[in-house]
Amino acid sequence: MGPEIHRSLLAEGALDRLRSVACVDTSAHITDFAAADDVELAAVEVLFTHWGAPLLTEDALRRMPRLRAVVHAAGSIKHHITDSVWKRGITVSSAAAANALPVAEFTLAAILFANKRVLDIARTYAQAREQPALLPYFAGHGNYHRTVGIVGASRIGRRVVELLRPLDLHVLLHDPYLDRGHARTLGVELVGLDELVRRSHVVSIHAPQLPETRHMFDARRLALLQDGATLINTARGSLVDTDALTERLVSGRIHAVLDVTEPDVPPAASPLYTLPNVLLTPHIAGSLGNELGRMTHWAVDEVERYAQGLPFTYAVGPDELTRSA
Repeated sequence: MGPEIHRSLLAEGALDRLRSVACVDTSAHITDFAAADDVELAAVEVLFTHWGAPLLTEDALRRMPRLRAVVHAAGSIKHHITDSVWKRGITVSSAAAANALPVAEFTLAAILFANKRVLDIARTYAQAREQPALLPYFAGHGNYHRTVGIVGASRIGRRVVELLRPLDLHVLLHDPYLDRGHARTLGVELVGLDELVRRSHVVSIHAPQLPETRHMFDARRLALLQDGATLINTARGSLVDTDALTERLVSGRIHAVLDVTEPDVPPAASPLYTLPNVLLTPHIAGSLGNELGRMTHWAVDEVERYAQGLPFTYAVGPDELTRSA
């Protein structure tokens, strides 16, 4: 993992838990296997990884002949797991399910705030500094019987659906891998993507970053959004054509909550920073602060299971590289 993240990740008793079941070396912060000590690598049986982990290439794996498992105390494994890992029969676990929880919570808050136009009225109040006329301002706004579209039945997408279930909202779902029977069990209406975009007051993206999903929200699809609709993206910036979205946001026709963009940090002159109909955050929807502890302890649970000879609860396979974010 990166050189500093371990201080937060392994706090609050997590390191002690690891040391109770394994010989743990935290003295070497490996961000490049090529520069790592051969003797240290040769002894490794389990890699405990997080953000900033180096790529597990064939050469790196050759230097770790005892490696049997990789436990990732974060979400996506795409940044460091390669086909060579699977070919060698190495077992992989991810705390993606733990990281899905704060993203879903962030999304729920964004949906409810978007429908109620909380940010808009807060700005109006701050500028006027007197009681605004709420009834005419909120005409047509609110969360009663609004339609929310969820794009992707991923871990996060499904969790968002669960959080929305007690509310008086109609939820649409688009996922090419889901059938209508499964959708009924989730309590949602399964529809095509264009239909979802046309009908929803809020559209929230939870699809994976794949070649076929790049710019799935292009100029044509963004034009299908109804006036005043809100687009939420907590998935990957590449799923949305940023230039096309910016053009529509500048027009004031739609709103957006963007936790991810393409590029990761918009240019300094981007209107996204200052538009009143945009909430732009720097990829904070996932685990931050004490939320890292949830991922850590889920991952330590997996190491304990490994030490006891039990299978991982959150094992992942090669399909994670082609079907997930």
